[in-house]
Amino acid sequence: MIHYEEFVLDNGLRVFVHEDESTPMAAVNILYNVGSRDENPDKTGFAHLFEHLMFGGSRHIPVYDEPLQKVGGENNAFTSPDITNYYITLPAANLETAFWLESDRMLSLSFDPQVLDVQQKVVIEEFKQRYLNQPYGDVWLKLRPLAYQQHPYRWATIGKDISHIEEATMDDVKSFFYKYYLPNNAILVVAGNVTVEQVKQLCTKWFASIPAGEPYFRRLPAEPIQTEARKLETSAKVPLNSLYKVYHMPGRFEPGFHTTDLLSDMLGRSKSSRLYQKLLRDTPMFSSVNAYITASIDPGLLVIQGNVNKGVSLEEADAAVEAIVHEFIDQPVSEDELAKVKNQAEATLAFSEVELLNRAMNLAYAANAGNPDLVNQEAELIQAVTTDDIQATARKVLRKENCSTLYYRVAE
Repeated sequence: MIHYEEFVLDNGLRVFVHEDESTPMAAVNILYNVGSRDENPDKTGFAHLFEHLMFGGSRHIPVYDEPLQKVGGENNAFTSPDITNYYITLPAANLETAFWLESDRMLSLSFDPQVLDVQQKVVIEEFKQRYLNQPYGDVWLKLRPLAYQQHPYRWATIGKDISHIEEATMDDVKSFFYKYYLPNNAILVVAGNVTVEQVKQLCTKWFASIPAGEPYFRRLPAEPIQTEARKLETSAKVPLNSLYKVYHMPGRFEPGFHTTDLLSDMLGRSKSSRLYQKLLRDTPMFSSVNAYITASIDPGLLVIQGNVNKGVSLEEADAAVEAIVHEFIDQPVSEDELAKVKNQAEATLAFSEVELLNRAMNLAYAANAGNPDLVNQEAELIQAVTTDDIQATARKVLRKENCSTLYYRVAE
């Protein structure tokens, strides 16, 4: 259970405090309600670029990391299709340093042309290294636009094309910042050896004077229900042929999410999963195979992926996976099999909440979805899933018409 108290500043900044006297540390997490799904289709990769720019100096602080390191703190950030998240961990005695740093970044970046130039080059190099020059690195550059026809999940967080980052101007950067990097478009979570009153005082001192901006109301195109199977083939210099199958599924906080999550665990989470047992242990068609979900806020994807052993064709591998998928549709699962994946899921959840920072992040994520109490309902929702739910979800999600398949071949 993650206990918390909440208050809102006059400028719209929502603040959550999770007190934990058992640790000498504090975690400060700021979630901005902007991800790659919010980008202009002709200017993608900006949310990720901003993650980099936010470390390039702000109005009064030219070097972000240096003062934090002096007080024993660490920081990082990540961008997803849904959010951009910045976090700091430091001794609770030095909490105010985190408030000083984060409030100055929220107030304004330095908008230094040299910083923009440097970070553009960094992101472009990352695009090349991780997505273009790495085996299978471009998979999601191909899978996303195959699976999504309308929704902006159709491009990866890094962006659709390098040129979008290369051609970014300072005006583009300022426009993005002043639209999304606002106190009324952010959630601040402070966790650890802190008090609510202490956090209120620091928020009043460091954040209250930052002006609110125009509220951002998300109006994204909904992805139509997929009504026919899709298929794409590609090839590159990769070690083995690979199979990717993706199925549309409910969003992170929608009904049916946890059922689909557990279904994916049964398919391919561990060595006791069906894909592993039947396609690696019993009949070694794959060198690796697993299943997982994207867990995005808007309707996401259940993914099955595997590297196919030499001597096995992609068509044979695909047919073998389809046979296992159809078992879920045609035959009820056992209570024992469901109980096993429930226990795995609950153990993962409990382990994640040991870390103070994870508690802060999970609270911020649930609050951003509209209901912070969701952070404490996970175990209950997992346990509520029944074997009938699994089979009904399998019939809905694992339909052939709901699947997009990518054959990734070894280039000859």
